Amino acid sequence: MKGMEVIHFVENLERGGLERTVIDLIAAQRDAGHTCRVICLFEPGQLANELTGQGVEVTACHKRRGMDWAAVRRARALLRRHPGAVLHTHNATAHYHAVLAALGLPLARVINSRHSMGAKDPRSRKEWLYRRSMRLTDYVAGVCEAARECFADQGVRPRQSLLAVPNGIRLERFQVTDAARRAALAAELGWPADSRVIGTVGRLQPVKDQQALLRAFAQVRVNVPKAVLAVVGDGNLRAPLERLASELELGDAVRFLGDRSDVPRLLTGMEVFALSSLSEGYSIALLEACAAALPIVATDVGGNREIVRDGRNGRLVAPGDPAGLAEALQAVLAAPEAAARMGQAGRDWVLAEGSFRTMALRYERLYAGHSVSADEPAAETEAV
Repeated sequence: MKGMEVIHFVENLERGGLERTVIDLIAAQRDAGHTCRVICLFEPGQLANELTGQGVEVTACHKRRGMDWAAVRRARALLRRHPGAVLHTHNATAHYHAVLAALGLPLARVINSRHSMGAKDPRSRKEWLYRRSMRLTDYVAGVCEAARECFADQGVRPRQSLLAVPNGIRLERFQVTDAARRAALAAELGWPADSRVIGTVGRLQPVKDQQALLRAFAQVRVNVPKAVLAVVGDGNLRAPLERLASELELGDAVRFLGDRSDVPRLLTGMEVFALSSLSEGYSIALLEACAAALPIVATDVGGNREIVRDGRNGRLVAPGDPAGLAEALQAVLAAPEAAARMGQAGRDWVLAEGSFRTMALRYERLYAGHSVSADEPAAETEAV
């Protein structure tokens, strides 16, 4: 397909699943011969240097709180430089600001990706502005079928199509967990080599509900004294979570590892992956856990059940239920052979369905004005 000019419009490039997806998508698009740029509505964020180091232009509009017309004018000036470009926005706030900035400009197509299940209150001002922006939006892509159905129910009506384009990951980055890697990570973190490492990856924010995971882990430790917990990620709840771990008398059994750039390596040292979120779209963390052949215990929210098939590659539990989470974690730890089969089932699935190339090709077809289906065979992705 002839090279296109693509402008990705995001809130920022802080470390997270959305931002990692955008960076990887840009890499695939450049490999396919397209020219990519990024406009950040707020500040650039800590991952911006990763793109600028590769020669990708990243520009920030430095939006302030409330309606910041100066930021909109900055965005408009940037968009005006690239007539005929595809504008690909990510999430609601970035989208309606980008659409406002692009009014009347000769763009080839306007596409929005929603990387979550949307706001808790669809009647909020943000969601109202987002729905109004649909008049100038060609396609909206939810990252899972559950998200697509949710947005349809909320009245999201783009000009051409509302569809599901599941996230994908670069599978070549991930190796499979094994006993030697688990022992090595345990030693690195100061635990005995025979520790049973439960791991989680995600921002330390209320929606991820690591508080429930800590409470569940405290229950697990009663029956599995060799269990330990590695918490990868950072956020404004780190200090409260560390206090809770102390209150639960978990001591050295919990390690808060902060932001890490070596998540694929850390995953290979885990035995079970846990996700305690109250809300999710299509979790990159779960895809990565599948790629490392980890059995998963996750809450049954958003698109999680489209990745974790209960009883096949993991267990699904109700959100906000530490006792249920603890019971599922203990069950997986109690049956190592069954857990290994779960992990392999997850890896087999992600190799077939979670390819980054699959996602990249589907977006490329949208850029060209062709609707896509999440049911398209993965073999079609090899062209990207």
